[in-house]
Amino acid sequence: MLTLESLCLLSPTMEHVRDAILVAAGLGTRMFPVSALQPKETLPLVDVPLLTHLVMEAKAANIERLHVVLSPIKSLDGFFADQSALAAYRDDIDATLFNIAEGLELHTHIQLEPKGVGNAIEAALDGITGPMLIMLGDNLLMDVHAPTSAYQPSNASRYLVEAYQKTGEPTVALMEVEPEDVVHYGIVDLDGTRISSIVEKPTRSEAPSRFALCGRYVFPSTTQALLQTYSYALHGDLQTIALQEHWMNEGTLHGLVLQDTQWYDSGSPLLWLQAQVDHALRRPDMSSSMRAWLQRRLND
Repeated sequence: MLTLESLCLLSPTMEHVRDAILVAAGLGTRMFPVSALQPKETLPLVDVPLLTHLVMEAKAANIERLHVVLSPIKSLDGFFADQSALAAYRDDIDATLFNIAEGLELHTHIQLEPKGVGNAIEAALDGITGPMLIMLGDNLLMDVHAPTSAYQPSNASRYLVEAYQKTGEPTVALMEVEPEDVVHYGIVDLDGTRISSIVEKPTRSEAPSRFALCGRYVFPSTTQALLQTYSYALHGDLQTIALQEHWMNEGTLHGLVLQDTQWYDSGSPLLWLQAQVDHALRRPDMSSSMRAWLQRRLND
């Protein structure tokens, strides 16, 4: 198992990860009607949009170029605009939250048809020559729950990029899930520091572990050529699983288990509501009031 503590035992490489692909092309039908009116990536986690958290996480990983993949009917027009002038109205909010794209080179790409994550990655690969961070836009991985007055981004992608730079081999983030939840995820079998197999949505008895793929990956510069070999026509929505199986067969796919991290999923109304409550209970500016209200409400 590759953990943060074991990274120091691995030899470094010099290949820097400068590009991130943020996959946000899905229609979010399970979140209708709200996601029919606005992209679900713009929904707030309490008072900070999901997409803001993702962008700030990428910046914390020293990403220089952010490639956002959308569908033809989806738009984020205006979301990345500099709103620094509005910061004067709220000096109790960290000013960086009003200009999240500062320091980033932004690119928008269109996935013409809903053909899965692998095809979405392919849509963004022109112009990317090095390794890349892949972020799925409906997953938040939060190890920090700071108030907006002193905002701090998640470290998940930073840790993942650092792990990749230590090995020079494809590396994926993993979260440990409850035994009853393995049926919802791709579950990996860890052989030392390497992933030896991935089982998609196994039964509890079939699951090789409780470590689940959680929407963060660092893939090498060979990804574009490999996606053409492991095409959507051959593998459908499991294209990225086939890609990872290629690396597993080579013995080069690593897994980094994220620790002390909360996994928030915007894929359904109930999951997103649970994320709101959990995050609020962990924020120092809200936890006491939120906990007291919940106790009163549950006692009604």
